[in-house]
Amino acid sequence: MHTNTYKAAAFDLRQESGNNEVIFMALDLANLASVRAFATAFLSSEPRLDILIHNAGISSCGRTREAFNLLLRVNHIGPFLLTHLLLPCLKACAPSRVVVVASAAHCRGRLDFKRLDRPVVGWRQELRAYADTKLANVLFARELANQLEGTGITCYAAHPGPVNSELFLRHVPGWLRPLLRPLAWLVLRAPRGGAQTPLYCALQEGIEPLSGRYFANCHVEEVPPAARDDRAAHRLWEASKRLAGLGPGEDAEPDEDSQSEDSGAPSSLSTTHPEEPTVSQPYPSPQSSPDLSKMTHRIQAKVEPETQLS
Repeated sequence: MHTNTYKAAAFDLRQESGNNEVIFMALDLANLASVRAFATAFLSSEPRLDILIHNAGISSCGRTREAFNLLLRVNHIGPFLLTHLLLPCLKACAPSRVVVVASAAHCRGRLDFKRLDRPVVGWRQELRAYADTKLANVLFARELANQLEGTGITCYAAHPGPVNSELFLRHVPGWLRPLLRPLAWLVLRAPRGGAQTPLYCALQEGIEPLSGRYFANCHVEEVPPAARDDRAAHRLWEASKRLAGLGPGEDAEPDEDSQSEDSGAPSSLSTTHPEEPTVSQPYPSPQSSPDLSKMTHRIQAKVEPETQLS
């Protein structure tokens, strides 16, 4: 999908919501320099950041060949770095929230820290690598919540459910797509439905004590042992700092007055699709699960490389 598609989506959101504050900002999550440039531009232009939703992701490398694990870079390392860079703004606007869009695929994930950033080749490796990145998402939310305890920033992993999007179909052979699309419409959720659990984590009152937990269908769900392993979560945090190129002087601290051995590196603020928003103004206080149609806040959209967008 092209940049103009997302500009058109932002225009549609402004028309439908009546909110002229909806804007589009492009970002290449596979390019760490782009992530840093985006963070600099955002911090220089936006006075507030109350809710960050990590939504952008890929399920396949497509025709792209890199010297690193592209799925890990786009689905985890890029958002990890972006959150870290935007953390000062989140702290200044506390209480604030970070939502990492994960997946039930995390149950099949297994992190091999010796091969974490090794390039992925072939569809079998891609299926495994995708599940690994979803496990990384869940562990990231867990460790982020621990790192930021007491700051007023809470963090959640959210499973949107099986959604009828281009995340997987775009990598299916062209001749097979017409056969699979009707089936997708029958068994998968519409994007609006898929957005409900991330929005619940972003907007629902009273879930602050559940910071770091995994949500599906707008309620907390237990995760397998690998997804609640605090030692693995901390090890992933340290490995992610290295892969994101964060130096010692860039370590984030949970408290302005106290230094932490493990710097905080929070999440991402945006949306690849208009139905999966990121809000950068104070969130409302709904008494029930929020509906996307009622979202009239400023939205920042972040986008991966065009060949990888889902």
